[in-house]
Amino acid sequence: MSKVHPITRIPARWRASDIGDLRGKRFLITGGTSGIGLESAREIARAGGDVIIAARDPIKAQRTTLSLGASRVSWLEADLSNLLSIRSAARKVEGEIDVLILNAEIMAIPFMKSSDDLEMQMAVNHFGHFALANLLREKIRDRVISVSSVAHKMGDFGSGSIDEIESRSRGDFEDLNMEYSPWRVYGASKLANILFTFELERLARKSGASFISAVVHPGYSNTNLQYLAPELSGDLRKVQGMKIVNKIVAQSAAMGALPTLAAATIPGISGGSFIGPGGIIEMRGHPKFVRARQLAYDQQLARNLWHVSEEITGVKWS
Repeated sequence: MSKVHPITRIPARWRASDIGDLRGKRFLITGGTSGIGLESAREIARAGGDVIIAARDPIKAQRTTLSLGASRVSWLEADLSNLLSIRSAARKVEGEIDVLILNAEIMAIPFMKSSDDLEMQMAVNHFGHFALANLLREKIRDRVISVSSVAHKMGDFGSGSIDEIESRSRGDFEDLNMEYSPWRVYGASKLANILFTFELERLARKSGASFISAVVHPGYSNTNLQYLAPELSGDLRKVQGMKIVNKIVAQSAAMGALPTLAAATIPGISGGSFIGPGGIIEMRGHPKFVRARQLAYDQQLARNLWHVSEEITGVKWS
């Protein structure tokens, strides 16, 4: 996409219908078979963009591709919890892509580990995306967009040392004399998305990379994300309760996708930007530039997380 002067304000009440002509542009979206990812893919394809959906479930991916229009949308099998799957997926991406949207996530699930012996939320939400973005970086022409959450405000990495970040990422909570807290770990994974975004932007500018890195959050949106944890716990009553709460309180997934779409398509978005809903406490509304909690701007913490991420994934910047 052409480079233009950075914008300082997103137009009031910006919506998906304001997206310009995306013909000739390629977008790769993780987790594009439901929720924010699906709505993002839908609007990008509507605007003429070509979309590659990276998804763990081939059946869901095929159905999504057909429902959105196979002429504009294709799919790529990629399990974000498995580093071998991510490497395989990255090798299958042919040609350049304009925008990489790192959207897939899981939220507040019971404790479990990935096939790479990582705490599952950190594996999917952070390490999988870290590896994919770095493996594809020479093919990315314009932007890397990470989808975080307001829940980053409840996460931390303790002392922020390399050893503690690694222990938490591997789920060694007993060694840290801590109990596993699904919501705090989810918050830490979403804080990691922001730290990763800002460090990627610093490295990209230092190396002269063609792309910028920005981060978004969708506020409180009605997606399947809220149902995963109670489903895994077998608590069907809580699943039904969450569905009722979502219908009453949450904004639609289409509205929740607006920060992602704004970051991915509006000309002049600056590297290091953070975009979220503009309503009360950023829970809903049209997109605007926002700020993360202060800890998210800690450059030493970002460097330590980057170091741990390179060691764990085996994917290095240089």
